[in-house]
Amino acid sequence: FPSLHASPPHTIRRIFAALGLWYSVTVAARRSQATMSLTDVVPPGVVTGDDLVKLLDHARANGYAIPAVNCTSSSTINACLEAAKKYNSPVMIQVSNGGGAFMVGKAIKDPNAAAAGSVALAMHVRSVAKYYGIPVVLHSDHCAKKLLPWFDGMLKADEEFYAKYGEPLFSSHMLDLSEEPDEENIAICAEYFKRMAPMKIWLEMEIGITGGEEDGVNNEDVDPEKLYTSPEQVYAVYDALSKIGDMFSIAAAFGNVHGVYKPGNVVLSPERLMKHQAYTKEQIGCEDDKPIYLVMHGGSGSTDEEIKTAVKAGVVKVRPVDGHSICICVCRG
Repeated sequence: FPSLHASPPHTIRRIFAALGLWYSVTVAARRSQATMSLTDVVPPGVVTGDDLVKLLDHARANGYAIPAVNCTSSSTINACLEAAKKYNSPVMIQVSNGGGAFMVGKAIKDPNAAAAGSVALAMHVRSVAKYYGIPVVLHSDHCAKKLLPWFDGMLKADEEFYAKYGEPLFSSHMLDLSEEPDEENIAICAEYFKRMAPMKIWLEMEIGITGGEEDGVNNEDVDPEKLYTSPEQVYAVYDALSKIGDMFSIAAAFGNVHGVYKPGNVVLSPERLMKHQAYTKEQIGCEDDKPIYLVMHGGSGSTDEEIKTAVKAGVVKVRPVDGHSICICVCRG
């Protein structure tokens, strides 16, 4: 979400107005059929552990995906929280490696700057989120192999926070090792997940490649076939991580591309996501039609039907790339 570096708060509020309108109308309609409301499911403020699982289960069961917004300052964080409060909507506040470095200040060249800035942003969210009366997921975005020291710094902060308060600082973290061979990708994720699981930190991982460029990882010229993850790849992740814990999600590529594109310029195949679910269901012999928590990156350039299909297939988080795609993604769920 590079445009947030310069976006004024009123721009963010306008973007998220679409989120609130969609969510309030959709959930209000469903509440007429069920007595449980969102506030009955999870408390307001930053949600972690079991409450995070409840929130994501609520999204999956009620057919919506929670948007995740990369923020770089207290102003952009507050703008997103204010809009979410206005429309009674859950939201994911994310920080990227670049966003963490921006928070500290571009003049600071210390190797720990990105982690320090990310922790500072997280502490701000922790301080104010409860006053907005909505559930907030505190998340870190793509972490490639070369950025693992940043990840380690945030995990250290989680451990220190957990030792004091019995819960981690962040709700969840993402490892994006999709540039590496699948075996190495999964193995590194599993090792980190072993460290995260005792604190009930959610792990998001990526298998397959999201096209375009983000945070120094450039996949603009990648082989188009690599933009589509196979059911076997997804199950390999599930098989490895489910032996450690159940708090994980998979960003499976189905043609998504980071960047700003007009609808029709990106060829998505969200129907593949249901094939991932069906394959894993068959392999583990469960009754649930959607045993995997899925997430979507690169929402720009998608059509109405593509977004709807992705959400129906079990996507619980949408990570749009630009302000326009936030508006269209949340309204289509």
